[in-house]
Amino acid sequence: MSLSTPRWWYRRDRSHAPVTRFLLKPLSWIWAGATARRIARAVPVDPGAAVISVGNLTVGGSGKTPVAREILRLLRTQGIEAQALSRGYGGRLAGPTRVDPAAHTAADVGDEPLMLARDAPAWAARDRVAGARAAVVAGAQALVLDDGHQNPALRKTVSLIVVDGETRDGEWPFGDGSVFPSGPMREPLKAGLARADAVVILAPGDAESIDGELFALFRPLPVFAARLVAAEPPPSGPQVGFAGVAKPWKVERSLIAAGCDLVDFVPFPDHAAFGPKDLAFLAERAEVMGASLVTTEKDWVRLPPEWRERVRAWPVAARFEDQAGFTAFLTEKIGAYSSSR
Repeated sequence: MSLSTPRWWYRRDRSHAPVTRFLLKPLSWIWAGATARRIARAVPVDPGAAVISVGNLTVGGSGKTPVAREILRLLRTQGIEAQALSRGYGGRLAGPTRVDPAAHTAADVGDEPLMLARDAPAWAARDRVAGARAAVVAGAQALVLDDGHQNPALRKTVSLIVVDGETRDGEWPFGDGSVFPSGPMREPLKAGLARADAVVILAPGDAESIDGELFALFRPLPVFAARLVAAEPPPSGPQVGFAGVAKPWKVERSLIAAGCDLVDFVPFPDHAAFGPKDLAFLAERAEVMGASLVTTEKDWVRLPPEWRERVRAWPVAARFEDQAGFTAFLTEKIGAYSSSR
């Protein structure tokens, strides 16, 4: 069962939900300990291609998939045969499966691999080693591993941490630093950063600047700033928006900031499977409001085919402020890997 992300997770002020935080703390210790043991005991495998891991330290909402898509684009423009590799969360196929957007659905391979496959060859595999080897056989020179920071199966050439740069209205990407379920962290901040090679701070497109405190937090690691920008304007006319992502309130905020005439917004849990009741509810809300329906690309690919004609997908993309510098950082690491073989 999918659960909605508690918004108090992203408040540094521990006065929010203090009893709930306290009661969940023992489970957090168990979670953090299990993660640390799993990583420490692993023997990572070199799959025969450079591995660019794009991960985060929280359970979702940082924007790692848009960053992975942008990395694929940048590497491929450099002539590097970069391919995506994902666990395929929410999909029924164990893989390794090369994702075909024309044949597969989110129920087959997960929503994130379907998005990645729009830009480059993408593989869904619960066994990351098997998926990586299949991609290498298919000609991959570099693998962009989506959501791989806590998965130690593959030897990583570059480990990137993507951090949500939204700090307005009292938000903080790591909350009070508590590990799931008493907070948003997958592991303690210090432990996660110790395995990172660089940090990408992904800020909303309408934010004037990125909080300097965030940059200082990650020193001495290299830190690259990026923006989440709209690939096109939101649809015109009244709109009922909806999103099943980790932080649906960010989608609502972004639509409004982009000038959308948003008359209502319906949040769903992350990776929500939109059933007949959900879709009937959305259709009714749109009819009552005299509006059309708009959602994210990630949610749109999970809709039944007949509903994709009724709902507009609003695409966004990650863009680096220093694109040349970031590309040079990656290609240097990939070159060093190739030279060492």
